[in-house]
Amino acid sequence: MNDTTMTSLANDLRIACQRVSRRVRFESSAELPPHHVSALSNLRRRPLTPGELAEAERVSAPSMTKTVNCLVDKGLIARVDHPDDGRCKVLNLTVEGGAALDRIAAARDDWMVRQLDGLTKGERALLREATDLLNRVLGE
Repeated sequence: MNDTTMTSLANDLRIACQRVSRRVRFESSAELPPHHVSALSNLRRRPLTPGELAEAERVSAPSMTKTVNCLVDKGLIARVDHPDDGRCKVLNLTVEGGAALDRIAAARDDWMVRQLDGLTKGERALLREATDLLNRVLGE
């Protein structure tokens, strides 16, 4: 494969992945905006300070403060005292936050199943192989 063909493949693949990601995030659930889901997903992995969460989400501290306040108001995350630094808080996912993530994941999976429903058995097998390959490309 020459450089032009490789660049074209990279561009087409990048755009297709972005489009799939956007459609899954926006069409599968109206329960929470995508940036709230992303923040909750980070907190499902482990508790974080607001600054750590802002860094993980690659947003400014003031922007994250708005997101955190909204999620706290909805009961999806809780602020607790930092065990080592009394000036700081740690954010934890609540039971309600975990349940919201579970519902959203189920809605996203349901949306994707509907999209795959019209494909042939061979096309679904090809997507299985492509998924495995994409995970390998991503190092996962």
